[in-house]
Amino acid sequence: MKISFIRASLLGGTALLALSGTPAFAADAKPADATTAPAADPAEDNGQLKEIVVTATKRETSLQKTPIAISVLDPTALKDRHVQSLLDLADGSVPSLRVATFEARQSALTVGIRGIVPFDQNQTARDTGVGVYIDGVYLGRSQGLNAALFDIERVEVLRGPQGTLFGRNTEGGALSIVTAKPTGKFGGSMNAGFGNFGSYNGQIHLNLPEFHNIAVKVEGVVQHQNPFVKDPLPGSIGWGAFNRAGGHVAALWKPADGFSAELSYDQAKDENTPFYSQLVNYNPKGKPVATLAQIAANNGKLPSGTIAPLSPLVVVAGSDRMKTADIGVPQQYSVDRTHGFSAKLNYDVMPGLELRSITAWRGVSTDQWDNSGGAHRTVFMPNSKFSRYSLSFMQQHQFSQEFQAVGSLPQLDYVAGLYYYTENAREVAATPSTNQWNSDGTGYTILSQTALGSGNQGWAPGSFFLQRGSFAKAYSYAAFAQATYTPAGFDAFHLTVGGRYTHDKRSGTLYLVQGNASNFPFTFNNKRFDPMVTAAFDASDSVHLYAKYSTGYRAGGANDRSQTFAAFGPEAVKSYEVGAKMDMLDHRVRLNLAGYIMDRTGTQIDFDNVDTNPSSPTYNLHTEETRNAPGKSKIRGLEADVTTNPIDGMTLGASYAYTYTDVPLTPNPLPGMNNVLTQVFVVYTPRNAASAYVDYEVPLPGSEAKVRFHLDGNYADSAYSFQNETTRTDKTFVMNGRLALADLPMNDAGTKLTVSLWSRNLLNNTFMYRRSAANAGTLGDYANFNPPRTIGLEGTVRF
Repeated sequence: MKISFIRASLLGGTALLALSGTPAFAADAKPADATTAPAADPAEDNGQLKEIVVTATKRETSLQKTPIAISVLDPTALKDRHVQSLLDLADGSVPSLRVATFEARQSALTVGIRGIVPFDQNQTARDTGVGVYIDGVYLGRSQGLNAALFDIERVEVLRGPQGTLFGRNTEGGALSIVTAKPTGKFGGSMNAGFGNFGSYNGQIHLNLPEFHNIAVKVEGVVQHQNPFVKDPLPGSIGWGAFNRAGGHVAALWKPADGFSAELSYDQAKDENTPFYSQLVNYNPKGKPVATLAQIAANNGKLPSGTIAPLSPLVVVAGSDRMKTADIGVPQQYSVDRTHGFSAKLNYDVMPGLELRSITAWRGVSTDQWDNSGGAHRTVFMPNSKFSRYSLSFMQQHQFSQEFQAVGSLPQLDYVAGLYYYTENAREVAATPSTNQWNSDGTGYTILSQTALGSGNQGWAPGSFFLQRGSFAKAYSYAAFAQATYTPAGFDAFHLTVGGRYTHDKRSGTLYLVQGNASNFPFTFNNKRFDPMVTAAFDASDSVHLYAKYSTGYRAGGANDRSQTFAAFGPEAVKSYEVGAKMDMLDHRVRLNLAGYIMDRTGTQIDFDNVDTNPSSPTYNLHTEETRNAPGKSKIRGLEADVTTNPIDGMTLGASYAYTYTDVPLTPNPLPGMNNVLTQVFVVYTPRNAASAYVDYEVPLPGSEAKVRFHLDGNYADSAYSFQNETTRTDKTFVMNGRLALADLPMNDAGTKLTVSLWSRNLLNNTFMYRRSAANAGTLGDYANFNPPRTIGLEGTVRF
């Protein structure tokens, strides 16, 4: 869908805006150009915070007068934090936004806002709870979300349900990536840098001169980092590595006043390895440890009530991130390939009415190679196989079409539109074991990657024993409208009313289960209306209050990791929100507050299970069943954001998010659980999260150059990483920093050089961002750790 546009500019090059509110139009609103973002009013540098112009409701308004909850990372913020992909936002730069790997994989991301964080959306027939967009086009799958970012104008985080203007799968909000548009003037930038762990990166962004009313921009990007956990097996890649490359070309044609056409194509390749899953304790329940003699006397099985012995080769590192794995296992790059084409047309029919069309085709394919556990997620048994290599091969293609009409009448601003979306996705998966212990655990062998007889063996192409396979297709149709009424003679009050009607249809088949041909079809058909009402009041020129009611939902589907592909229903959210946006002390301090209550029904719960019994016929098999929780899930939250310029050249900012969640007891469908009511949790959602930053610029005397200093700190409470486990992650704290000598003149033509030293995780803090006790009864807890400190030197030339 067409994403809202937000233009942010603060005094002193402020990097982060975290601004709260809800959708409404200001009285002086006007349609926004859909192909370019509006610039902030160039007021004099008098120490005041600049007015920010936004188009979050498809038209230009002052952000402080537009009650909508938005956080924006502009290009300066992205550079200061050395954000190269969306996974870099997992540090908590925006407290309400939660980003994490799915499992340990960089190849698929979990994205959540305001406590709407799905556990497993990495499938053919499931959707996200937060919509992710690139230049206004919805991305249907989690795979491929971690591709390299191009020339980004901003990353926008719209907080809270966006069901009216954005539709399905935005019950928590929307995350939008907006690229810079062609300028029609020759210019651009080149960037290159290097750092520790063998990292390097390079970018080129080139705007060509306008020719026959056509402006063209071309760009390319490359990023590389070696693994930060080494694999001792020769020829294998370690864990935490990536290799990203991509290209993007856009053309903007304006043949006549009032009409424009923008064509855009992008293609990217992301090679990556997962983060290492390491054992952090052994036998936490204190069971008797079986001896090899006892196992032999029991026909090779564990005696009842005992735990398997630990191989002397396995290192239990506790809270320390391993630098080199103790067991060498085959590990190669997972490969994500993304591509997309879009065509955007804008036509000013008459003063006060603009028609828009957005047409897009996109696709993603993923070859997943995840051997992140080694011997740390399976028990040692004499001569047993271990190290589960999770392989998945997925392809998805999607098409979307949106029409918009944006107009104004006396006392009334409106937007209306039609939307269509369809996708096809298919996946096959295999989970061979790659290693085998000797009789006493003092050694191991690497199994053949080609199939040897029957069973789950072999990972070379053509040797896969496919355990599951599925395909699914989806169709979505929608009509939406939203209007803001400002009464004549009472222009301090604005009433916004909107609604969206959506018809979703989805179907698919699970045709392989545990390696056996099957025929488990599912269908999902749902019609829904999402309303929104906002009342906004301008208490003064600098104090703006609002109250909002809105709804959103996440479509239903089926779990392709289940045994039967049974359909489950949608989940829906009703949200009630109030807030205030204030400029104080002669516009030198900006404070925005928001409080919300969300009630969610039909919460989609995933019950995750891996069979860890070596004597079981489904040993090492990962299964998952999904149910809609009964009753209401409660989500309550407070958000506060402050920005100030205490002295010339300095900007300080801080954001805080409090999130309370409570999911009702849900029947557990896993084998042996007999649908016993079970407490479940919302993943990756800390109760308290906060972020703060300082930017300081000092001009160099007699020069256009300046020294720029940036430092940010990001904190989050511990959180759950599995919906049905009481185990929590660590508390997290990450600092990032950058020191730059910026805008050094290189010639009289305006070419400038910036040299910067940057660091992510500056203090080299180590914490577990994902932890599981699922194997505590048979082995111990395992966890994934955050990346260590990275540091590098970078140079940028702008011309």
